[in-house]
Amino acid sequence: MKQLRTCLLVLALLFCSSLSAQDLNGYWYGSGNVENGGSSNNYMFELLLEHKGTSVKGIVNYYFKNAFRSFKLSGNFNSLTRTVTLFNLPVTYFNSPVNLEVDCPMDFVGQLRVSRVSADIRGSLIAKGTYRNTCPSIVMDLKQNKDAGNRDSVLQAIAQFKEQQQYWTPGADDTLAAVKVQQRPVVNYVIAGDFEKRETELVQTIEVDADSVSIDFYDNGEVDGDSISVFYNKQLLTFNRMLSTRAIHFYVGVDSTREYNEVSMFANNLGRYPPNTALMTVWDGKQRYELRLSSNLQKNAAVRIRRKKRK
Repeated sequence: MKQLRTCLLVLALLFCSSLSAQDLNGYWYGSGNVENGGSSNNYMFELLLEHKGTSVKGIVNYYFKNAFRSFKLSGNFNSLTRTVTLFNLPVTYFNSPVNLEVDCPMDFVGQLRVSRVSADIRGSLIAKGTYRNTCPSIVMDLKQNKDAGNRDSVLQAIAQFKEQQQYWTPGADDTLAAVKVQQRPVVNYVIAGDFEKRETELVQTIEVDADSVSIDFYDNGEVDGDSISVFYNKQLLTFNRMLSTRAIHFYVGVDSTREYNEVSMFANNLGRYPPNTALMTVWDGKQRYELRLSSNLQKNAAVRIRRKKRK
């Protein structure tokens, strides 16, 4: 009898562990690439998902070229096959003229994959009906943001959701004069001290083909009061700047004598929906890089920039 109870307890624990491992609740982010569309046709996605039984609902935010869109979504989840299906997503056609976007009605079909250290959803956005003749599939790879996986935060974001569709042209005409920053250090001993105390997580290293680059920061999702400070090679360039759909914009020189130049994002607060997330773009005159940064009150986010070797 004792052995039977032990076996039942083990089975119950394994069952609960399996359910936990297949939990979709939380924030998921990543890229979407048009099949055979080239590297310039990339979408940046963020999904906020609430999962109950076989039902899934939430919010999708995405950036594509000069547009930011945000809308509600619904779907289902098959726990046996770990298949996630999301219905009727209006996705901007990748070949649309600027400011004259055409929507492709699409469904997303993906599979949840879970390991001890991470979870991701991989799948594709597939056009519906006759739209398949003109709208190619978009391959998506989404990773779970554990720092942002607070269920209450997701529920609050869904409850307070307002659909958005906004456009901008990242450049001088679009940026706020009040937040343009020249490449020179500023002084704030409190923020500089807190920056040094926090762990810094490297997001990505990029190589640029220029001696200076243009850098812009945008809120990566619903504008919720996030504010940041930006460091360049550990020198404070700007502090307490609020993220929005308009850019915090500045130029920096790329020091080719360094192994790398490091741009770091420091969270001054977490806004309404932790953590502090931003879309950072880097333009070297030839290529535009898009990077998603996430920081909180314990961790900074950093991007390293290297100068390509001259041929």
